[in-house]
Amino acid sequence: MNNSPLLTIITITYNAEQFLERTLQSAQHALNNITNREAVEYLIIDGKSKDNTLQIAERYPFISKIVSEPDRGLYDAMNKGLALARGKYVWFLNAGDEIFDPNVLKTLFSAFESDADVYYSDAMLVRENGDEVGLRSEFTPHSLPNDLKWQDFALGMKVCHQAFIAKRSIAPTYDIDNLSADIDWEIECLKKSGSPYYIKSPLCRYLIGGVSIQNHRRSLIDRFKVLHKHFGLIPSIFNHLRIFWRGVIFSRTHGKYW
Repeated sequence: MNNSPLLTIITITYNAEQFLERTLQSAQHALNNITNREAVEYLIIDGKSKDNTLQIAERYPFISKIVSEPDRGLYDAMNKGLALARGKYVWFLNAGDEIFDPNVLKTLFSAFESDADVYYSDAMLVRENGDEVGLRSEFTPHSLPNDLKWQDFALGMKVCHQAFIAKRSIAPTYDIDNLSADIDWEIECLKKSGSPYYIKSPLCRYLIGGVSIQNHRRSLIDRFKVLHKHFGLIPSIFNHLRIFWRGVIFSRTHGKYW
């Protein structure tokens, strides 16, 4: 008999007392809407927070495991989560991000019957105060295809990482020294997967202002390294020119988007 959970949700935290509650409350609402809570494993991977992050996490009994120890950054912590995960699928939902609504897990579990390797959707962008900005596919130049392929990442992050769920069996480890390692991770997953499953309703609310945004210049360099790895030098140079002009045109017609 296989007692492994179907889904592992991994939340990375470090001094996250300001935002963690909204993440865990969204998970609680979604869990209340399914009958088999044991099918969901929830991991908190903390970087030895010095605020009340752990006290907040300990108030939620659905959390399967809390690990709090120093790490080498976000992607090192995410690798720890992958190593501990027991679920067939893994979903990274970091502090401040939220499950979109209480029906998401029910929708996901129904979709999991297709046994796809990857599930993905749009994401609702939100500000720190919780105000919605808009769907990522509408508020940024990253339109969302119904038949996602790894080649779609030639112009960068096609799918928000928090709206991308993959089988643990195809999930690689993250490059902890690259701020755009999430792009590389999604590409590697798609290279190993069959046809991904597009979920029409959003899976998450994504809090604007992550590590790559806070270190924008370095993240651009690291993104080039990722695209160079998968698409080659000349195509990556050309595609970065396309990314630049696409951003200029989009911002002129839609306003600043990040």
